[in-house]
Amino acid sequence: MPVRTALPDGPPEEPVRRPRPRDPGQNARVTNLLVTRRRAARFPLAAGLGIGWPVWLIVAPAVQAHGTGAPAPIFPAVLGAWSADPTILVPIVLLAAVYLAAMRAVNRAHPTNPVPRIRAACWLLGLGAILVALQSPIEAYDTTLFSLHMVQHILLTLVGPPLLALGAPITLLLRAVRPETRRRVVLPILHSLPVRIITFPLVTWLLFALAMWGTHFSPIFNQSLEEPAVHQLEHAFYLVAGCLFWWPVVALDPSPWRMSEPARILYTFLQMPQNSFLGLAIISATAPLYAHYATLARDWGPPVLEDQMMAGALMWVVGDVVFLIAILGIVLSWMRREERETRAADAREDLARAALRERESRLAERLARERGES
Repeated sequence: MPVRTALPDGPPEEPVRRPRPRDPGQNARVTNLLVTRRRAARFPLAAGLGIGWPVWLIVAPAVQAHGTGAPAPIFPAVLGAWSADPTILVPIVLLAAVYLAAMRAVNRAHPTNPVPRIRAACWLLGLGAILVALQSPIEAYDTTLFSLHMVQHILLTLVGPPLLALGAPITLLLRAVRPETRRRVVLPILHSLPVRIITFPLVTWLLFALAMWGTHFSPIFNQSLEEPAVHQLEHAFYLVAGCLFWWPVVALDPSPWRMSEPARILYTFLQMPQNSFLGLAIISATAPLYAHYATLARDWGPPVLEDQMMAGALMWVVGDVVFLIAILGIVLSWMRREERETRAADAREDLARAALRERESRLAERLARERGES
């Protein structure tokens, strides 16, 4: 712990940190690994779902952090560890306000066909997920616990983007702007060559997989833990890749590349194993993957390897659940579309049969009149 000394007739000196002892060898690491595996085997549910970290944040003592200066996670102070970064807060508030204003304008112009409220709710929930990921206590401790950092990544890739896509912002934009603006500005941009390239399903699928593997298994991740600017760029990359990936999955907005339901199911299903393998690779690692967490001086919370296994389990379990829910949603929407088309076809057949019966009735009346006249 920092030791503060005071002079007899002057202000206190600057805190002096005691140097950390050097690692005596590999025996301690091997012992730590064995203990971690025994704990994980004894408590598989807690290790798999990461139940332990909320408790640690509540009851843990002050933290001694190496290079990060993480705050002390003491309840209830941890609940107040919210940030107010204007570069994040202002865009989120503006996006919410613009969406609601456009929604009110469309509802006034088309009272018989208003914007579904569920779409506005999804949009606001998506923005809320991003706000929680980047401004809540999760952000305050993302450089202290890898499991919390993984929660942040899940919110930025698997929760926020699909909720934003369910808000159908492009459809709302097309309905809110004037026809001339729609024809001359919005639609040309939507069908431009750069947008067609970046939204091509193969490109968006690979971009999403690259965002996950390329950051978690490269020096970028550890650099993001040490440099805030790299961390912010990583978050932006996750959001962009996530929004591009979930756009064709949700398929509420128009897109240059429209996929059928079977193609959307395959597109989503193939993303699930790469997410599972990534989580399994993190769980199976026998040494800390990132030097930042390995050299972090803290006397609370789980050991580094156990925390790392929790992070991998969160990615594996939560990711698979989200993808399965998405696939189920596509199947249900496919069934509803088929049902609507069947009802529409039946209605058309009923109209055709009614028209045919009317023609037959008129023909019979005409023949009856002709016979009567003759």
